[in-house]
Amino acid sequence: MADLAQLLAKAHEAQAKLVDLQQKLAARRIEGSAGGGMVRAEVSGALRVLSISIEPALFASGDREMLQDLAAAAVNAAIANAQRLVQEEMQKASSGLGLPLAGGAKPA
Repeated sequence: MADLAQLLAKAHEAQAKLVDLQQKLAARRIEGSAGGGMVRAEVSGALRVLSISIEPALFASGDREMLQDLAAAAVNAAIANAQRLVQEEMQKASSGLGLPLAGGAKPA
């Protein structure tokens, strides 16, 4: 019975840590860029787009399709950076708890 109580306590602790981590990650701002930094996108750890900034010189080119492609690339880069950060932080958080990671791998 003590083992079950210990397991439940550990599960509750893990849940609290993961909720805390999710809140901290949601507050993080992660950037991605394209076109040599001419277009920058910023997303939260919750993968919400927070901002997109475009160098004024790109508007002067009049190449709408290029600008759209660069904006999409910057957003995708920011999302990829955020996903990488979330995965790293989740691995760190779960390694001390002995919980399996996505894909069935156990933390190191």
